[in-house]
Amino acid sequence: MLQINNLVVKYGGIIAVDGVSLQVEQGELVALIGANGAGKTTTLHTVSGLLKAARGEILFRGENITKLPAETIVARGLVQVPEGRQVFARLTVEENLKMGAYLQRDRAAIRRNYERAMEMFPILKQRRRQAAGTLSGGEQQMLAIGRALLSNPKMLLLDEPSMGLSPLMTQLVFDALRSLKAEGMTLLLVEQNAYEALDISDRAYIMETGNVIMEGRSSELISDPRVRDAYLGGAV
Repeated sequence: MLQINNLVVKYGGIIAVDGVSLQVEQGELVALIGANGAGKTTTLHTVSGLLKAARGEILFRGENITKLPAETIVARGLVQVPEGRQVFARLTVEENLKMGAYLQRDRAAIRRNYERAMEMFPILKQRRRQAAGTLSGGEQQMLAIGRALLSNPKMLLLDEPSMGLSPLMTQLVFDALRSLKAEGMTLLLVEQNAYEALDISDRAYIMETGNVIMEGRSSELISDPRVRDAYLGGAV
């Protein structure tokens, strides 16, 4: 569904992503892990059209989207849940959710996706009239995922969904990702919580200083001594 070929991204004269190639098949949950500054978020932003590639190509469902603007990419069904949630603090939960449907014209689909988000995150239904800025960090992350679902995505890109969350909220968010995967949603997950990312994903790529240094089945990487020592604190 998503294929990245030899992607190079620069900030001025600094190469942030240097020849990255990866792919995500339909229905897969693929993790992209690595330390801060590895180039994970830069890769996602370039896929989303928020940054421009210096070289390489990005294919989504067989279409070259490398040079398309972000709003066109969203309209194609490739939607990012941003790092830090970025909800509209003064709007209500319900208004935030409906903002995700701004490109949608099918009222039945909007209603269906709205109910899907409410079913997945019951707390949002309870607080639908509440200002988003008054929610906890975990609730805002649920809202950000729900908002993305209102865009009727074919694939979700998730940037550090567990950042700053309590262990309980982290578990709830990862449970939601498991549910989406079970429904057949395709997901590319950028996550510093390497253990959780490997536990939930089918395959994973490990980035370091702008390069993919390892890739493979997550079940194999999680037991690799090099991965355990570098990213899992030695935990099995």
